[in-house]
Amino acid sequence: MPMTEQATGAHHPQPRPRSGGHHSAPEQVTGAQSLIRSLEEVGADTVFGIPGGAILPAYDPLMDSTRVRHVLVRHEQGAGHAATGYAQATGRVGVCMATSGPGATNLVTPIADAHMDSVPMVAITGQVASKAIGTDAFQEADIVGITMPITKHNFLVTKAEDIPRIIAQAFHIASTGRPGPVLVDIAKDALQAKTTFSWPPTMDLPGYRPVTKPHAKQIREAAKLITSAKRPVLYVGGGVIKAHATAELKVLAELTGAPVTTTLMALGAFPDSHPLHVGMPGMHGAVTAVTALQKADLIVALGARFDDRVTGKLDSFAPYAKIVHADIDPAEIGKNRAADVPIVGDAREVIADLIQAVQKEHSEGHQGDYSAWWKDLSRWRDTYPLGYDQPEDGSLSPQQVIERIGRLAPEGTIFAAGVGQHQMWSAHFIQYEKPATWLNSGGAGTMGYAVPAAMGAKAGAPDKAVWAIDGDGCFQMTNQELTTCALNNIPIKVAVINNGALGMVRQWQTLFYNQRYSNTVLHSGPDDVNPAARGTRVPDFVKLSEAMGCYAIRCESPDDLDKVIEEANSINDRPVVVDFIVHEDAMVWPMVAAGTSNDEIMAARDVRPDFGDNEDD
Repeated sequence: MPMTEQATGAHHPQPRPRSGGHHSAPEQVTGAQSLIRSLEEVGADTVFGIPGGAILPAYDPLMDSTRVRHVLVRHEQGAGHAATGYAQATGRVGVCMATSGPGATNLVTPIADAHMDSVPMVAITGQVASKAIGTDAFQEADIVGITMPITKHNFLVTKAEDIPRIIAQAFHIASTGRPGPVLVDIAKDALQAKTTFSWPPTMDLPGYRPVTKPHAKQIREAAKLITSAKRPVLYVGGGVIKAHATAELKVLAELTGAPVTTTLMALGAFPDSHPLHVGMPGMHGAVTAVTALQKADLIVALGARFDDRVTGKLDSFAPYAKIVHADIDPAEIGKNRAADVPIVGDAREVIADLIQAVQKEHSEGHQGDYSAWWKDLSRWRDTYPLGYDQPEDGSLSPQQVIERIGRLAPEGTIFAAGVGQHQMWSAHFIQYEKPATWLNSGGAGTMGYAVPAAMGAKAGAPDKAVWAIDGDGCFQMTNQELTTCALNNIPIKVAVINNGALGMVRQWQTLFYNQRYSNTVLHSGPDDVNPAARGTRVPDFVKLSEAMGCYAIRCESPDDLDKVIEEANSINDRPVVVDFIVHEDAMVWPMVAAGTSNDEIMAARDVRPDFGDNEDD
């Protein structure tokens, strides 16, 4: 696969082969020993995985390593999402390991997930012996071929002597330029063969030269547009977090006075509480953020990719706006929306250079006047704030549950969400003030992400509180990793937002399918045909969680809400699961229906914002 760059901001580099300093003298080892030594040298301290036949040779020397901790997961999908959560929380490369065939194919979903969200990850898989490759041998799968479209690069290793070089290259590729997953598939005979190990290896990556420094002329053009615009918006994507550019972003925003909107992947890149922040854009974005992009005359996109969830119907998106698009991946620029000023570079360097260029414009008397723009923005923000109604029957509101979890959580808590309604409510009703405190599956939308990602985050940042906010549908996909947490002293907290349904799908059925709830009810069988199950919870998440070594609580009343959350926060010697029984009819608002223009945003059901005609100039 060609190693082209595919961006949203460079990542904090993983420790990698040293060019000077300590060199290890060549010594006789097996390929498996060489693999573990290489992982130690590149700075990998945690590996999530499950052994099996083809990878088994690597597990023997792993037992003797004092520098690499192995966490035995219950399913390979859990290993992959844990590696992603680890990477997102720490900024280091996440590592997962699996055997050949089904072990490797179970990693496909988390690899695809990491690829969509530009997460630095190295997945190591065992492969059948090199002479058996291509013969349909027992537990053989062409994992290199299968993952070709969903990895930044991948390798098939058939010679033991290649292992150190390829591991070094894999970590370098995963963590530089636009981060992403790299697969290393190692034949069993390469792990068993004798070889010599020496460090550092010679890197051999012809053609892999990520451009990080932006072109000065493009920066000057962007600065001129910013200071001459009347209605600019800084459209900030996850690349700003990947590039560790959040401090620079705050300086640029305050220097210009332009409104800032942060995507789902960028929450925490700019403080939610900052007066310049107008919210999250997109299908379920804040009315002010969505409308700001629609009415803007200039959009400065930083480490963002104009994906369909942000743009809505593409040909009606931001019709008045010129586009400055800065990204480390040249393939993203112009992919969905043509850029008037394309800038290829690392987000941190781009923003730093933009600050200087804007300061120069200011010194020459060119200062943007956005006062009329802010008058409009403030009116929209005051008229259409995020909010929710309490259920009339006195049951728990899911939005209130999530809001209180956010308010009562210790400072610096990391939140990981599954996918669906609870993900959007977590984006809306928890305040994110710092980067790397919000983990979610943005591009792929992977159900089952939250619990293993929270596990990986807690393993990588053991001093921080970690809450997984999950739906009852997502929770039933990967909750077995609670056993892993209980047995490995990884005390995460899990809030199950239990509405008895696949909530987001049910919302669409309510709005677009005449309330025909086909196969979205989770708490009973077809037509509730099983009389024995009536009136019982199937499964009972409290009993299930207790069986996996967790402390479990159920909460059904708003009166108990704060007390239950505080109890969960106080227990730190094992995982905690809280089963929040919430109202099933709660919906996520605002909403732009799929395939429609962002101009059609609904602030609530049957409530379309009125922006007046005088702003459509």
